[in-house]
Order: sequence, then structure tokens, then C-alpha cells
Amino acid sequence: MRLLTAVDQLFLLLESRKQPMHVGGLFLFELPQDGQNEDGDFVNQLVQQMQTATVPPSFPFNQVLDRLVFWKEDEEFDVEHHFRHVALPNPGRVRELLMYISKEHSRLLDRAMPLWECHIIEGILPESEGRPERFALYFKIHHSLVDGVAAMRLVEKSLSQSPTEPVSLPIWSLIARHRKSVDKLLPADRSITSILKEQLSTIKPVFTELLDNFKHGDDEGYVGTFDAPMSILNQRISASRRIAAQSYDMQRFRVIADAFEVNVNDVVLAVCAGALRRYLLSMNALPTKPLIGFVPMSLRCDESASGNQISFLMANLGTHLDDPAKRLQLIYKSMNSGKRRFRRMNKAQIINYSAIAYAWEGINVLTGLFPRKQAFNLIISNVPGSKKPLYWNGAPLKALYPASIIVDGQALNITLSSYQDKIEFCITACSKLLPHVQDMLGLLEEELILLEGISEAKTVVAN
Repeated sequence: MRLLTAVDQLFLLLESRKQPMHVGGLFLFELPQDGQNEDGDFVNQLVQQMQTATVPPSFPFNQVLDRLVFWKEDEEFDVEHHFRHVALPNPGRVRELLMYISKEHSRLLDRAMPLWECHIIEGILPESEGRPERFALYFKIHHSLVDGVAAMRLVEKSLSQSPTEPVSLPIWSLIARHRKSVDKLLPADRSITSILKEQLSTIKPVFTELLDNFKHGDDEGYVGTFDAPMSILNQRISASRRIAAQSYDMQRFRVIADAFEVNVNDVVLAVCAGALRRYLLSMNALPTKPLIGFVPMSLRCDESASGNQISFLMANLGTHLDDPAKRLQLIYKSMNSGKRRFRRMNKAQIINYSAIAYAWEGINVLTGLFPRKQAFNLIISNVPGSKKPLYWNGAPLKALYPASIIVDGQALNITLSSYQDKIEFCITACSKLLPHVQDMLGLLEEELILLEGISEAKTVVAN
């Protein structure tokens, strides 16, 4: 048995029918051009391979809840409960695929079973004329089991970096393929004494940083937990979800980052902020104060692929500013302010600092006691992915989109992942509160083009 951490339990406590707390990944593959059977049976072979596999699921896919306190190994694995095989009609476009994912992402996982599902979806039209037909894998797993970085590592371990290497085991038995690295993937066991000693050592540095916040509260880059304005994003959500996804060339973000002497993640936040500003202006719903983004930061220092090891930075998104360049500079300053604070602390101190600093927001989400005030307006998360191409029995992975969670008071989540030379954006939203949220994809492109133009002008002047 393994004890659930406080963060793991929080994700379980937050869950309700309209508020599922699982994360998901949509992985889009092309059929291998030289590996298709004459009867076009490639996907069916994958399906049969998973349905008939005798290797049991490995950690964390074999874990089931025990009294909401422990994880224990499941001894009654039923593949039919976890696995789905569906086909889009006629074949379908990515739009139909995303509609299917939107519906599945709104469904709760059964707590009596290991908290994950795997869907294979076939019948997706080619990306362009002359390209092979596509199929997709949609995998959802409860956030109490993994954070974004852990989930990405599980994906990388389950696929291959070679188009000729066969992957004969199901995704949920991936550790059987990597027995030599099992210890690196599993979380380390620790004694109660060592945990208590570590926690006691955090008291002084955490309160030093909390007091320091009062001294620097007037700094331009400082973002407090009471700075977020009320907005249309911060209402009680429904059970309905809308997933929208799009890929962008990583180099476009790098060029802008170099021109402004910031990092790529600052540019990502600026593009999201500009698109969000345009979207809310179109609804006549843009607050006069800047929106505040909650930006997850991985604290994972090992190679493990389970559990949650994250904290958060607060970013002033500058949505009150019409100038994209000034908006980007403000985002850079606010992110650097939080990074400097976290660099002065170790992992345990950061976690406890965040627990105290954001405590009232946690109570807000859990109880709804402060429905008219939020600590932040939305989550924008950037999860690093594989820099190398990945394959599934020769089928190349062309794109991956990380679908995330939304909760009462937080109706929008933008999660993105890097893959090879691309950034893959995935927007998760409450479709009843935020209509036509797919329009955000076009607005992201418009904002990216605008920043590219400013960057080009800066470079010309500099030269």
C-alpha cells in the first residue's frame, strides 16, 4: 500500500459530477505507409493486441483507492472496463474527433476501479491530400495519480523512438518493457520520521518568504492572491466540456523570445493573454483590471512518473494593456518575481509556502464560501514533452494534446505540451459559460502574428 499525499487527496475531494478531476491526452497518429495490411487492418491489430494481452497492468495503472487514504494494488483487472474502441463515421474530421473527446472528458471515472481509461479512435481523415489516414489514442487518468510531467513520461515510456521497434504490450503494462528503470519510475518510499523532520525544517524559511511579500507588495512584478478581478471565467461551471486543440511551430515562439530577451514560456503566456483579451472583448466581458494566470511549475527532480510534485506561480497577464509588447514585458516581470522567490526555497518549502499563500483559494474551491472572489482567473500550464519523434508499431505520432481540469470558479484551462519542433495547445472549457471557445484558436494565431511583426521590427532596428 502507498499513502496518498495531501495534493493527491485534494484532487479527490474536489471531484463531483460536474467537476471530474482527471487529466487526458489526445494522441494523433498516422497509419504507417509501409506497414499497412492490404485489408487496412492496422488499428484492429493494435486493438486485439491490447484486448488479449496477458501481462497485468503496472504501476500506476494497477492502483485502486482504499478508503481515500491509500493506494493498493488491484487484483481484479477487467480490460473491458478500461478500454474502448470506436470509429468516427465516414471517416471524420478533427472537429468530430474533438467533439467525441469533449463528451468523454466530461464523464467521471469509476472509483471502485483503477482510475483510468484508454480509447482507440479510428476513421480520421488525412491531414492533407496524399497523406495516410489517421487514428487517435485518448487516455484519461485521475489527477490524484499523476501530474502533467509524470503523465508525459508515461507516454514516452509507452511508445518507441524507432519506427521499426515493435511495441507488443498495452500502454498500461509499460513498466514491463522497462524493468531496468522501474525504480526510477516509482515514487520513493520514505519514513514518517524523515517526512516530519523535513516539514519542521520548512517553518522558518516559509514564514520569512510570506513576510517578504508584504515588503514587496507594491513592486510592479508582484502578484498577490487578492489581485484577480471578477470575470466571466470565474463562475460555477456545468458538467459540459468543450475541447479545442491546435499545433504551432515552436520556432515562431523562439524568435519572439529572442527579440524581447525573454523565455519561450513568457511568450506562450503573452499569446494566451492577447487571445483571451480579444475573446473577452468580443463578448464585452473584459475586466478593467488585468487577469491573473495560475501557472503550474514542476518540482520533480527525479525520473519518477507518478504522483503530484507541482506548485504554482502567479502571472499578471496584462490583459488591461492594448500594447502586446508592454503586455509581454509585464508578464516577464511577474513570472521572474515568483521564480526568484522559489529559487530561495527547496521543494518542501515551496509546497508549504504555496499551501499557505493559496489556502483561502483552496477553501473557496472546496466550499464555495467566497464565490465572488478568486485568487486567479485561469490556469495556463506548459508541460515539456519529447524532443524526439515517437512511434506506435511504426505509426508516427503527429500531435499530442493535453486536456486538463476545470473547477467551480475556473471555467477555462489552457494546457500545452511541446513535441519535437511544435507546441501543442489544448483548451478545456465549460461550454455553457464560454460559447464558441474554439474561436480562441484563431485568436492565438492572430496574436502570434502580431508579436512576430513587432519582433521583426525590433530586430531590424537593432541591426
